[in-house]
Amino acid sequence: MQSSVQILLLAMAVIAFLGVVLEEVIHVNKAKVVLLFGALSWLVLFIAAPSEAVREQVHEALNENITDIASLWLFLLATMTFVAYLNKKGLIENVIYRILPGRITERKLLFLTGGFCFVFSSIADNITATLVSVALVLSLNLELRKMLRFATLVVFAVNSGGVAMITGDVTTLMIFMADKVEITNLLLLSLPALLAVLLLAALLSIGMGDEVVIERNELHELRGVDQVIGGLFLVTILATILLSLFFAIPPVLTFLTGLALMFLIARFFNEDIDNDPILEYIRVIEFETLLFFLGVLLLVGMLQYIGTLQSLTSLYDLMPPMAANFLMGMLSALIDNVPLTAALLKADLQMTIAEWMGLTYAVGVGGSLLIIGSAAGIVAMSKMPGLTFMTYLRSFGLLLMAFAFGFVAVYGLGLLVS
Repeated sequence: MQSSVQILLLAMAVIAFLGVVLEEVIHVNKAKVVLLFGALSWLVLFIAAPSEAVREQVHEALNENITDIASLWLFLLATMTFVAYLNKKGLIENVIYRILPGRITERKLLFLTGGFCFVFSSIADNITATLVSVALVLSLNLELRKMLRFATLVVFAVNSGGVAMITGDVTTLMIFMADKVEITNLLLLSLPALLAVLLLAALLSIGMGDEVVIERNELHELRGVDQVIGGLFLVTILATILLSLFFAIPPVLTFLTGLALMFLIARFFNEDIDNDPILEYIRVIEFETLLFFLGVLLLVGMLQYIGTLQSLTSLYDLMPPMAANFLMGMLSALIDNVPLTAALLKADLQMTIAEWMGLTYAVGVGGSLLIIGSAAGIVAMSKMPGLTFMTYLRSFGLLLMAFAFGFVAVYGLGLLVS
């Protein structure tokens, strides 16, 4: 590969990732930027290939890249369609208001909010979990100072909840699909991740002791079909874990089966009607997120092909993997954790199970350190007045303390089981 072509491709990758970091400044959607440069980078590789033999190598690399992307895309499409249906039918909102008491102290509500966000983001995507949780916080009508504490906990808890489940966090799914950890290893992450959330809740609750009155919205009527599909969603998650554990069945296959059953169940209950066809729920999922992942993984695949990713892993040659993993987690607050994780996986690092578990936690939760470091943070900032980069930064010390505690606890647990 000519040095001039490599420089051009690197420049395209840098511009694309700057587009992600500076999205709120340039007001151009990050999915559009990375998709453009991701596709263009492979076009450049084909055009710049000096011979047919090299062009064939590029074609094989692209096919491998597309296969990885397709598995991730289809899995996310299935999970997000389930959540879109359940959210539209009010099942999620009903669960929230049935759990919450009418009156509760701010301190107890803070712990309850952290626990809810942790559990909910384990079975739903982070964006949906954040939207629901932020709507709950806004309904409390708290003063700004206290509301910001709740928002900080929401972002950290949402990112922490998904880290132990392949259905809850994309980076966890990526590491699992690369055969670096097993389902049982990931499930063990739940306990230290939850303890880190509770630690942050305890730190944020200092000085909060007033009572809050929960204003309940009118509950949606829970129909039989909605309850059945909600149960099917939970069964699909459980089946994904068990079938992967005992028969090594790819998660995407199980979730596509669940999605097909969801469509047939809706038809059986005569729910698939003209004014609300079940297939339309595929249209309302966050395709912006899917297109962003597509562009990012195209870029990372290109960087892997031209051999640039080795420089990213140089930290692992300079320090112990545990320290490097911790720094990668902090780096994910500045660089989107999806391309960061994809780059580390493409570099084929040799680490123990405990170290891979530590990395899974680090890149999954590290984005919580800054409001721009995760999708949950960006969504919360866009929906909550007064939540800005600087107001969130005030809690950086507490966030770092909770993150460090969770990371060390995960690594220690990994050592015990490996």
